[in-house]
Amino acid sequence: MAKLTKPPSGKEQTPLAEEPSGRSEIDAFLDRMRSTPSPSSGHGRLIFAMDATMSRRPTWDMALKVQADMFDAVKAVGGLDVKLVFFRGTDECKASRWVSDAGALARLMTAVSCRGGYTQIRKVLNHALAEARTGKVSALVYVGDAMEENVDELADLAGKLGLLSVPAFLFQEGDDRITQAAFREIARLTNGATCRFGPGSAAELRELLEAVAHYAAGGRRALADYAKGRAAPTVLLEQMSRR
Repeated sequence: MAKLTKPPSGKEQTPLAEEPSGRSEIDAFLDRMRSTPSPSSGHGRLIFAMDATMSRRPTWDMALKVQADMFDAVKAVGGLDVKLVFFRGTDECKASRWVSDAGALARLMTAVSCRGGYTQIRKVLNHALAEARTGKVSALVYVGDAMEENVDELADLAGKLGLLSVPAFLFQEGDDRITQAAFREIARLTNGATCRFGPGSAAELRELLEAVAHYAAGGRRALADYAKGRAAPTVLLEQMSRR
């Protein structure tokens, strides 16, 4: 997928677009999630969003494994409810319900495959805003490699998330400069952080994602405790401290 800036459509899109046809395993899982009771509101709440467009295909299996490991860390941390959001194709963006069974979300995530299309980061931020307006969201995690939208619109949404005290932690696969600049701005406006990763940095990404899980469950103090002696999580903490 070429990293070209896609001009804004000028139309407000629905935060979550439905699958145009078919009943996939993913759809069935999401239906089950919608029919289960919501978890307790006393838990930390983490939105985990990922870009599943075709440009991520070369390293998709590695990224999925690392991201699934993060959910194992969520189980170990405890006290944390998670919502999975992903987009792919031309207009597909889906979300699970809030669940405390991180293992189930890991299984769902590994069932997602890449499809060609443009990024839909705007939908992710809109969805995070909607959730934060109805209940506390501890953090937003986003993993992707491109930004093909109007960066000013994304910055506006990020600023609104910042006002609601929802930090965004953005993990960039690759080194595209336009994407890097956009991710930095979103992180700045939300009092979050951003880091890049590549095929050889699976262990570092795993550590970073685990650090965010600790933050979402226990706040900055929990992140600081986890970061002791670990270089990668310390980078997140330092970025947040500079804001």
